[in-house]
Amino acid sequence: MKTPAPMTRASGGLAARSHDTGRRFDGVDSPRALRALHALLVSPRPREAIDRIAGCSNGPDLVADLRARGLDVPCERTPIIDRDGHEVRRGVYALTNRDRARVRAWLRERERAASVACCAGESA
Repeated sequence: MKTPAPMTRASGGLAARSHDTGRRFDGVDSPRALRALHALLVSPRPREAIDRIAGCSNGPDLVADLRARGLDVPCERTPIIDRDGHEVRRGVYALTNRDRARVRAWLRERERAASVACCAGESA
């Protein structure tokens, strides 16, 4: 049996591997998850970068939590050569277009709520 070629962004791999939850994203309350989301809004990130940026040692668990909260966050397995010269496939996480829209909408709402709370405190 022939192994299929890895799916890439150009071939629609991220959309094809996506498992749209169809659920609303209500945001995160963890600073780690927030740091990961901000990084993923900028560009796709390998698992090791998610660990470093978020400040955690288990990026896949953090991504699983984001998925449980309504995001897709697909993982594309890309071949690289490790320090021993072996080809391995590392996971690179990315936000789908739908994820980006959900996160941005949540960030706008979060900012709006913060400004309302701030203004309400000034008028009291």
